[in-house]
Amino acid sequence: MSSGQDAKIRSYQDLVAWQKAYELARRIYGLTKRFPEDERFGMTAQMRRAAVSIPSNIAEGWGRNSKNDYLRFLKIARGSTYELQTQIRLAIDFDYATPSDETLGLTGDVERLINGLIRSLEQNAR
Repeated sequence: MSSGQDAKIRSYQDLVAWQKAYELARRIYGLTKRFPEDERFGMTAQMRRAAVSIPSNIAEGWGRNSKNDYLRFLKIARGSTYELQTQIRLAIDFDYATPSDETLGLTGDVERLINGLIRSLEQNAR
């Protein structure tokens, strides 16, 4: 599925949005390893689900081979990004993570990239 990006994009793995989202998921797993044991089924599990959802939905939307489906899955990925941003802020407030953790900044990068893909697809639909 073409997204209006560079013609060298042959797979969802070539998308910078997917690459950054994948890295974000890896970082969230590392971050949550340091959370208290009693959060294993709470915040840890929720953050990991949200983080994994982001690159997964970018990939699934790409694979649907339909612009409308791609947009829908990108919007789901964006929603998961917002969810994860909220959870990271809570983790910082609960002293499970430090305010200097770069993970929150990476969520902002992912958000901007997904928004760019959505805008591109919506403009090409007009």
